Amino acid sequence: MKFGILFTSQPNPDTEPYPHRAVHERVISEVVEADRLGYDYAWIAEHHVSTRYGIMPDPLTFIAHLAPQTSQIRLGTGVMTLPLQNLLRLAENAALVDILSNGRLMLGVGSGYRKYEFEALGANFDARRDVQVEALEVLMTLLTEHRIEHHGEYYDLSVGGDYEVLPHSLQTPYPPLYMAAASEQSIGLGAQFGLGLLLSTLMPFGEVAEVSTFYRDKCDQTAEVYTRNPGFRDIDLARFVYVADTDAEAKEQSEEGILRHIASFTQGQTSGYLGTVNAGDKKVYSEIDYDKLTQETILHGSPETVIDRIKEIEQRTGATSLMLHFPPYYGPERTAATLQMFAETVMPKFR
Repeated sequence: MKFGILFTSQPNPDTEPYPHRAVHERVISEVVEADRLGYDYAWIAEHHVSTRYGIMPDPLTFIAHLAPQTSQIRLGTGVMTLPLQNLLRLAENAALVDILSNGRLMLGVGSGYRKYEFEALGANFDARRDVQVEALEVLMTLLTEHRIEHHGEYYDLSVGGDYEVLPHSLQTPYPPLYMAAASEQSIGLGAQFGLGLLLSTLMPFGEVAEVSTFYRDKCDQTAEVYTRNPGFRDIDLARFVYVADTDAEAKEQSEEGILRHIASFTQGQTSGYLGTVNAGDKKVYSEIDYDKLTQETILHGSPETVIDRIKEIEQRTGATSLMLHFPPYYGPERTAATLQMFAETVMPKFR
């Protein structure tokens, strides 16, 4: 199993006051430390216009900045919101950043789940899933053929003759591609194009097993041309993770931060989180307590407890990688400590 980190660039207003520029310095330092500690990858999420969630308008620009400061860790967009992109520019820029990072780029995409971002950028939130279907077809053509003649409902592109999409990525046929999804429709769409699967932090373990089986079954039907994706059949599961010497210490140090984060996350700002947080789920998560979270959702505890839970997840779901996610409310010192303890005590058991 591989291990990485999901960065949403969400500021802690208590320590990173408005306009929250300090959040970027923190994320940079954590990615550099993750590279030193031997983590396999870092996902950088795209988010816009909110002071209460992520501040990251362009993950590819940020990754280009991270590349020369790191050496081994793979750097991914987790995710680029497809309905908000100029797809030709996305294909060009992804290839360029893959070259600048010496072939370490991973490209994650998704339909988006925050309505205010679409409103700010003048995009149709309600049509986002229909847009994504066409967008994937266009993007795959741009990445594989480097020319296109497409006249659809949402996209109209023509690149041919003496012209083509440049540059070409260092990785072939293109960087590993992934899609954030949870509904059967979205998972099936991702499998159709051979994309690896990104699963959210809040999906209960039992549901992860179900959708993982569904995804692998759909991958058995993927056309051969799309199975060349280096990320094909990968299942990358995001989890809130906190490691301390004992379960009790983990609870004492992280309970307030994780409950604060989930409460703020589900207070009306989202319209579906990778297909998993609807109106009913928001009520459940706003009322849930720490102990129930440890049973169904989060990976908090001693190294032994976390190792056992990961082994269980690996066996039940077939997940190929785990992306750790840290709410900003843990604080940088505790986040750094758990990042190091996880690398030193947990990761070696799966290498």
